[in-house]
Amino acid sequence: MYPLSILDLAPIREGHDAADAFRCLRERARAADRLEFTRYWLAEHHNMTGIGSAATAVLIGHVAGATERIRVGAGGIMLPNHAPLVIAEQFGTLAALYPGRIDLGLGRAPGTDPPTIVALRRDPMSAGLEFPHDVMELQHYFRPAEPGQRVRAVPGAGLAVPLWLLGSSLFSAQLAAHLGLPFAFASHFAPELLDAALAEYRGRFQPSDQLDRPYAMAALNVVVADTDAEARRLFTSMQQQSVGTLRGLRGPLPPPVDDIAAVWTPAERAAVEAKMACSAVGAPETIRTALTAFIERTGADEVMVTARLYDPAAALRSLELLAGLRPALAPAAGASAAPALAGGP
Repeated sequence: MYPLSILDLAPIREGHDAADAFRCLRERARAADRLEFTRYWLAEHHNMTGIGSAATAVLIGHVAGATERIRVGAGGIMLPNHAPLVIAEQFGTLAALYPGRIDLGLGRAPGTDPPTIVALRRDPMSAGLEFPHDVMELQHYFRPAEPGQRVRAVPGAGLAVPLWLLGSSLFSAQLAAHLGLPFAFASHFAPELLDAALAEYRGRFQPSDQLDRPYAMAALNVVVADTDAEARRLFTSMQQQSVGTLRGLRGPLPPPVDDIAAVWTPAERAAVEAKMACSAVGAPETIRTALTAFIERTGADEVMVTARLYDPAAALRSLELLAGLRPALAPAAGASAAPALAGGP
């Protein structure tokens, strides 16, 4: 069955707090586990009052402890914000607690704005420049400790936590290919270079101890409801939040509106629609058609879907309807059936 996975940002809704966001997150993760989605990932962001997933490793433990089968991980940890040893220790701990279920996706963006980068004790001018070195250092900490090794991750050494590289440009695609790692493209908010990045990754891929052939994931905004009209209405929460970002606001997730045209200007509409061009919104048949076209276009070995819906019941309903479509989805020609090496995705 075609692998579908979930990306969650633990959205904080207007009129609610982070504790509510984490309760809703737990229920969505349990549903995804029951419905046999492949992975449940969380993404690191900072200083955004509508996103609750800043302490990403903590929430991964929260989700893993509430589920039984599904792989849980980071999509991703913004490695420039952290010392590689700290991330190795955090994810080594998670892997020891939940063996065989933890993924570690890595990004090189800071996941925030310049003032917050400084608050994270990072240099805004150099953030991300050491990313390739940091990735390789992290790989080193997950390998078995060598005799005389003075610094090791405890726990972490020898656990071979699967690493992924994430990106919205060609840089991480090329680095993932060079290091022989699986690659996930953030087409849900940066669709412009999707096709070029996947081509770079596949064309330059070099086998590694983790992976013997390319394995590519692409992300898609997906909202499923019983009717196209209801799905479009639910989607307006994400559209409003994107408009807020354009206006320099990073507020909580707003409830849906009946008329999104009353919210944005023509220029804002064009910007939001360009940013969210990789979206599938509608009733199940609409989504099946859109997902099939997306898989055929990208040749993705796996699709990661994301949605920030205001109504928790609607979010669960969207997952249930989406899960029902999986038997109708087939891998694109040339897609990998599964990673071949132990420790792969």
